[in-house]
This record gives sequence, structure tokens and C-alpha cells, in this order.
Amino acid sequence: MTSLLTRPDSARVDPARPRPLVLIATLGGVLAALGPLVVLLAVGVIGWFVTDAGVHGAPRDGMRMGALAWLAGHGSGVTVMGARITIVPLGITAIAAWSMWRLGHRVGDAVSSHGPDADRISDGERDLTVPTAIMTFFAGYAVVAVVVATLAAGSSADPSVPRVLSWTVVMTVLVAAPAIAVGSGRAAIWAAFLPATVRAGAAVAGAVLSTLLITSGLVFVVALALSFDEAATLTSQLHPSPSEAGLYALVNAAFVPNAALFTGSYLLGPGFAVGGATLVSPSAVVLGPLPLVPLVAALPAVGTPAGWVGALLVLPPVAAAVAAFRTLRGRPLRWDQVALAGCGGGLVAGIGFAVLASISGGAAGPGRMRFVGPFSRDVLVHGVTACGIGALLGAGVVALLVRRAARAWGDGDTTDAPPED
Repeated sequence: MTSLLTRPDSARVDPARPRPLVLIATLGGVLAALGPLVVLLAVGVIGWFVTDAGVHGAPRDGMRMGALAWLAGHGSGVTVMGARITIVPLGITAIAAWSMWRLGHRVGDAVSSHGPDADRISDGERDLTVPTAIMTFFAGYAVVAVVVATLAAGSSADPSVPRVLSWTVVMTVLVAAPAIAVGSGRAAIWAAFLPATVRAGAAVAGAVLSTLLITSGLVFVVALALSFDEAATLTSQLHPSPSEAGLYALVNAAFVPNAALFTGSYLLGPGFAVGGATLVSPSAVVLGPLPLVPLVAALPAVGTPAGWVGALLVLPPVAAAVAAFRTLRGRPLRWDQVALAGCGGGLVAGIGFAVLASISGGAAGPGRMRFVGPFSRDVLVHGVTACGIGALLGAGVVALLVRRAARAWGDGDTTDAPPED
């Protein structure tokens, strides 16, 4: 009997045991926070050295500035010479969000084998893999944020720990949570349960918002390029060395996303303020004394703008229309679903832009400079109107094409449903 048993060609290998979910997600949150932080610490040390060749202070002073910049990107605010600065450098925030997304996606991919499989999830089995990963990811990120804020709290800058934690919560919900869900594959499973119109509307909202942000950024870059001589003059008044000028340009680059959102508010009509009792809009420009910041060179001249400036107001609805058309074209939807997805997505994009515009401003100094930023409520009304109408127009073109194709397919039949595969 034993002679019938054959020896296997290779040893039996058991499947590798997955790593603990809590460990993976917590470590991912820590690394997501440390990535941009380490880079800013290095930039701070370099900046400390290039300013006075290390004559004054110590390298830890440069590291403290890098840490404060990282905290400012998380909404902490800082105190400079007794004046509270609350405007957030959204360039640093964007880098932190990118780090969150990358690490969150990798965490999701690492924990994809945990919990039930796709069939069991579809059958309704409870799956806490993604919620657990999100909470532990936040815990790791928050620990780093609290430690950095606590170490910097003893300085005169006085960063706000509660604001840092609040921003960390929001960034985790808006960035890390979707990244983990997408990386783990759960997002695709959950999205399958949503109506096709909702999925198309979400795609339109993302496309319209990103197109509007890109359009605003391009308009700002063009305006700054046309005023490059003035920007160089403003910088030269500080008498910086070449290395200091490079460092100063890097600091200004952190506020370029803020300037792009200011520009978008300008294109929507309400405009923004650069200090108390000021207004920068397509209808009027009222300014006061401005700081020596190269970005202010892109501001229009004081007075009533030229007549052609009003034509810039068509850019947001046109951008929304183009984005909606490109997103909805080719989707297997009925004409009424296309129109609903376009209009709904445009409205959501307008709300999203207003939210971003509201966090782009804040106090930039004492006195009148405590009021810098877009007029959020007006931006909300104009943004919802422009994006909603523009996206509806773009979706309307697609809906018309779908309706004609449905009629042609039915050979005279007036049914509007797309043909089934």
C-alpha cells in the first residue's frame, strides 16, 4: 500500500500570511506625514544657511521654520512679530495631499487581501477593512502632526494644534479615505451599486472642477508673465542675493494655488480683496498699499478695467461646458440621464470651488491685511450658476446627439433608450 504513494516533486508551500492591517495603515499614515515634512526640514536648513551663511542661529532654527511651514500647510497659522497669519500656503497643502494619496493608495493595495472577497461583499457581508485602515491611517498621521505642533508650540510662532488636527481630519476624509478605498478595490465594488447617473455626475463634477482650476491657474500665469518686470522690481527692492532670491521665489510658489483660486473668483465675477476696503473684480479695482510680494504684480491696475476684461467672465461656463461634453460623450446613458448628470455635476463643482476659495484666504498681516481672499458667499452663488449652466449646455449637446442616435437606431422609433449590447 505504501508503495503506491509518490513523493511530491517540490515541498508544499503555505500561502504567505498577510501582514497586520493596523500595522500597515498606521505606518502608511506616519510615512505620509513624514515625507513632505522631511523635505521641508531640509529646505529650512538650506534656507538658514543661504540667508547669512550660518552666521546667526543654528541648523535647528532652519528646521523649526520648515516644521512651521508644514504646520501652516495644515492650517495651523503662525504669529510673526505679534501679527497672526492665518492664510494657508495651499502649495504645501497640495504636496501633503499628494503624499496622502500615494501612501493611502499603497495602503489600500496592501490590505486588499484582508476581509471578505468581492463575492462575499456583494452578498452583503460586513467589511470593515477600509474603515479600520482609514482610522489607523489617520491615527499615524495625527500622531506626527501633534508631535511636530507640540515641539513648535514653545516658539513665538504659536501654531494652533486644534486647527492642525481639524485639517488632518478633513484631508483624511477627502484624500486618504478615497485613496485607500480605490487601492483596496472596494471603491469599484461599492460604485457598482450606484446608479449610472450618479457615477456620471461625479465624473462631471471632478472634470468641471479640475478644468476650472486649470483655467484659473493659466490665467494667473499669463497675468504674472505679462507683469514680470514689475515682479522683478518688487523682488529687487528687498536687495536679495541670488540664493536668497531663489529661496524667496520658492516661498512665493507655495501660494500660487491661492493665487489661482483668487483668479478663479475674479473670473466668476465677485473677485477678491487684498486688504480691508479693497476690491479686485472685472467691474472695478480698488487697492491700497501692498506688500513687497512678486505675486501682487499680477493684479490689474487701479480703476475701471477695460471693456474686453468682461469677456473673461465667459471662461468658467465655457470650461464647464467643455469638461461636461468630454466626460459624458460615449457613456451609455439616455438623453435625460445625460442632462441630469451634467447639471448635477456642474452644481457640485461650483460648490467645490467655493469651498476651496473660502480656505484660500485669511489674515496675511496686521491691520488692513487681516482681510485677504475671495468673497466666499458671492463666489458660491456665481460658481454654482456658471458651472451649473455651463455643464448643462455641454451635457445638452451630448443629450441631443444621444437622442438623434437613438432615433436613427430605431429607424423612426421615438424611443430614447440606447441599444443594448
